[in-house]
Amino acid sequence: MELTDEVLKSMEVGMAFRDYNGRISSMDFHRTNHLVTASDDESIRLYDVQNAVCLKTINSKKYGVDLVCFADNPATVIYSSKNGWDESLRLLSLNDNKYLRYFKGHHDRVVSLSLCPHREYFVSGSLDRTVLLWDQRTEKAQGLLRVQGRPAVSYDDQGMVFAIAFGGYIRMFDARKYEKGPFDIFPVGGDNLEANVVKFSNDGRLMLLTTTDGHVHVLDSFRGTVISTYNVKPVSSNATLEASFSPDGMYVVSGSGDGSVYAWSVRSGKLVLAISCDVHRSSVSPLWAPGSLMFATGSSELSFWIPDLSKLGSFAGMK
Repeated sequence: MELTDEVLKSMEVGMAFRDYNGRISSMDFHRTNHLVTASDDESIRLYDVQNAVCLKTINSKKYGVDLVCFADNPATVIYSSKNGWDESLRLLSLNDNKYLRYFKGHHDRVVSLSLCPHREYFVSGSLDRTVLLWDQRTEKAQGLLRVQGRPAVSYDDQGMVFAIAFGGYIRMFDARKYEKGPFDIFPVGGDNLEANVVKFSNDGRLMLLTTTDGHVHVLDSFRGTVISTYNVKPVSSNATLEASFSPDGMYVVSGSGDGSVYAWSVRSGKLVLAISCDVHRSSVSPLWAPGSLMFATGSSELSFWIPDLSKLGSFAGMK
């Protein structure tokens, strides 16, 4: 089934997990149909997406957990702490709940984390105004870049380029020659507010950037031109405004400070979907599943959203 406006409008919750005792602060999909979440209740949870079951819950009471993402292997994750006294990143085996490596270098909260596709490298951005480049196989950072603000970081789909957003600009780096500085700098429509997240579309042609005032910008990743800007209610100061491209790059789905999820067509720029999904009206983090007509939302609960075929005219009456 192709993703269209009609299909997107039909999305309904297919499964919800309401056993969280805190806000979901981070989520990541793995290409093997697994999802990992981090929550303010100091838990890391692994899900089988295809069967909609929670496979494992691991508590991180000592360090807390804020950001989490899969390593290349779905049995390992990298996560940041939330205790305020140890800002190390950790490589954790989900199979036996053992730390495989500590990555020490940041001196304040890590607010952005991105894995290099198909490689052992990752990049992290911190409120200490540094961006560190890492190799999963060693504890010491492989590179350091200083920034003038809160950084949002992301590798592109090939892992050849990474972006650092702060202070109203997105800086583009060649991953092999990052020490030479950015090869391009894109202004973001005069929006000088702090960056929350920066992401590439799956084909690498587009980027999105969210900022603290509730702006969601979509840019051409080659020319740096702003294609469209969407506005939502800002999230609280301790939360992150999350947004995500659909797998085909044709839609952007975004959270909001009012507990709603919005989706826009990149081609038309029009709002396609607006749904309220959190009775507590806290920020909601949406994330598209890779290669799938499904996205997840995380707030005080985790929900999987899928098309309701009964709402689609082309499927009406089919058994």
